[in-house]
Amino acid sequence: MRYFIWFSYDGTRYHGWQIQPNGITVQSELERCLSLLLRQKISVTGAGRTDTGVHARRMAAHFDIEQLPMREQDLTHKLNGLLPQDIGVYVIEQVSNDLHARFSAVSRTYHYYVHTQKTPFSRQYSLELHYQLNYQLMNEAGRILMEYDDFGSFCKAGSDVKTTICHVTHAQWHKLSDTSWYFRITANRFLRNMVRAVVGTLVEVGRGKMTLDEFRQVIEGGRRTQAGESMPAKALFLEDVVY
Repeated sequence: MRYFIWFSYDGTRYHGWQIQPNGITVQSELERCLSLLLRQKISVTGAGRTDTGVHARRMAAHFDIEQLPMREQDLTHKLNGLLPQDIGVYVIEQVSNDLHARFSAVSRTYHYYVHTQKTPFSRQYSLELHYQLNYQLMNEAGRILMEYDDFGSFCKAGSDVKTTICHVTHAQWHKLSDTSWYFRITANRFLRNMVRAVVGTLVEVGRGKMTLDEFRQVIEGGRRTQAGESMPAKALFLEDVVY
């Protein structure tokens, strides 16, 4: 039988989602705790692979087991008691055996947070900027982004991907207050480091260091070296996964 886990995590101390040979990851913690509770080796498959330091507000993963020895809500409660404080499970539910956490997802949404006024309570989850940005211009660039489907220019160099094609359906900056904003982007899939590279390039536009025509040329050029810098991971959140 197949079960979905819906959960969140603070990625600050993790080397991303996927199991690594020399670092603690969210996947390794979930598998360790599930295996202890269910008294057998449990492997989990996630909806995506967040990078080191990236957070998730709503992430999904699945695991298979012949028979669950307890109710789903009891497993949820026990799992939360065993997991570290920076990983929290919302619900565990049985699903169809053909529903796949990664391949069945139709969209994923990320938020990237920035602020311009020193705020002690935001420093860990938002990027403090020491310059003003033209958000209207950056939103124009976001609309340009949705005209394309090949985002090789925003993919980390050396990434092992079969295709750089993604279908972006939303790319817009939203105002939280006079000093804080977040960038919301939704697509069917994302390339490694893509969101942080997109944000870094949009910031170049917002600072007046790149025109909209040059932004378009970056996308069409397909080379990572033409795009802006990759922004820090701490301000990036996987917000939702839709099936």
